[in-house]
This record gives sequence, structure tokens and C-alpha cells, in this order.
Amino acid sequence: MAKNMRLPKALHITLAVPDYVVSGSPVAVGAFRGVAQTDRDADGRATVWLDGSTEQEVTGAVASEGLPIYITTATGALGVATGAGIVLFGYSLGTKAAAAGPLEISLLNGPAQV
Repeated sequence: MAKNMRLPKALHITLAVPDYVVSGSPVAVGAFRGVAQTDRDADGRATVWLDGSTEQEVTGAVASEGLPIYITTATGALGVATGAGIVLFGYSLGTKAAAAGPLEISLLNGPAQV
């Protein structure tokens, strides 16, 4: 076995995260998308899971499964709109009305995308 291998899948990692991050927060750091499993610590880092799905508050109507869900990198807000500072977070696993509400999301780096 190679001695330089560290994490076989690297799906549960510690990252430098934005100020808003607490356990359960959606996170976008560079190309990584995930959910914080710990609060941001004094060094500005948190453990983030990059796999699976998550239920999060999403703004905007989602008419079908598989639609893109975006995250505002500065605040962690999720929605269906694009713009400056907004990147793809994952894909809808359900539908919802236009008002802000819970939606299950498949994370962008989840098993289906890797």
C-alpha cells in the first residue's frame, strides 16, 4: 500500500470556511460543496462532508427534481437565482413553491458526480 495515501475518498474533510459557518450550514469553498458538521473554530476551519444529500432552506420555486440549486458564497444562502458571488451547490431532489422553504439537495460532489 502506498504510504503517501491519506484519505481514500476525501469526502469528510476540514476546510477553511467563511465566518457564517456553524454545524449544518451549506458551504462552498473553491470547488468543494458540502455541509459543515462542526462550527467554525478559532482557526477559521470546520469539518465539512462533501457527500450525500442535505435538507436546507431554499429561496425560489423548484418545479422538478434535478434542477440546479445555487449558493451565495458570502452568506451561505441557497436559491435558484444566479449572479455575482453565486455558484452551483447541488441539485434538487424534490419540488417546492416560490416561498423560502426546505428542500432536499444532492451535493455537487456527491457520489453521482464523482
